[in-house]
Amino acid sequence: AARGQFVQGRWSDARTLLVATGRDWDRRGHRVLALAETPSAEDWAGDWLLVEPESADAAVLLACARVVRALRPKARANDAARAREACLAAARRTPEDPTPWLALLLLDRGRDDGADETGRLFEEVRSRHPDHHHAHHVMTALLAESDPASGHDPLHEVYDFAAWAAELAPADSPLAVLPVVAHAERYRVLVAAGIEADDPARSEHWSGRRARQVMKAAFDWWLEWERDDHPRHRLDLNFLAHAKVCEG
Repeated sequence: AARGQFVQGRWSDARTLLVATGRDWDRRGHRVLALAETPSAEDWAGDWLLVEPESADAAVLLACARVVRALRPKARANDAARAREACLAAARRTPEDPTPWLALLLLDRGRDDGADETGRLFEEVRSRHPDHHHAHHVMTALLAESDPASGHDPLHEVYDFAAWAAELAPADSPLAVLPVVAHAERYRVLVAAGIEADDPARSEHWSGRRARQVMKAAFDWWLEWERDDHPRHRLDLNFLAHAKVCEG
């Protein structure tokens, strides 16, 4: 409902929603980005900030809307710089909130020359919310793209990263699914590089020992801890369903 109202330029419902979200950082990031992706989000967030210049929620939403704009195919030359400036301004206004740093992480992830900065931005998010779901997925996708020529290397950094994150997370954290996400993201990269067949049935990627181990661990976790209350629950479910189909 808030998203529909925001599309029409009525930001009061969005304000109420974000206030109610509080410090549930995964949910806040999910909701802010959903609002930021609506048509004219940058204009409406700007109007909100003009009316309530002290609103941290309006500043964060404006920053995210500018990042969404900067990542579009027809972005203007200065859109990325404007988005970065808005994110840093929002981060100064609400230092405890990881959402402006998530937006910067997405901005750098979307740039050809952003990889070196991405790790630092991930740590900015993590220092505010160690189990940030979206940020871990962004890093997993990025790390999966390194060194495609190494193929099925079981010690590839994306696997180490996912295992590390899953191990550090609380028992009920959906980051338990991250090793499956890493396996799927690496498969995407290997297919794009022509190293793996795009038909999972003809690929060893899904039939090896590592695939069996991460699948079993993730599904065991899902049966015990399924977090249907998590805002990105469906994304995890999609990765598990995709992995199950690929496994055959």
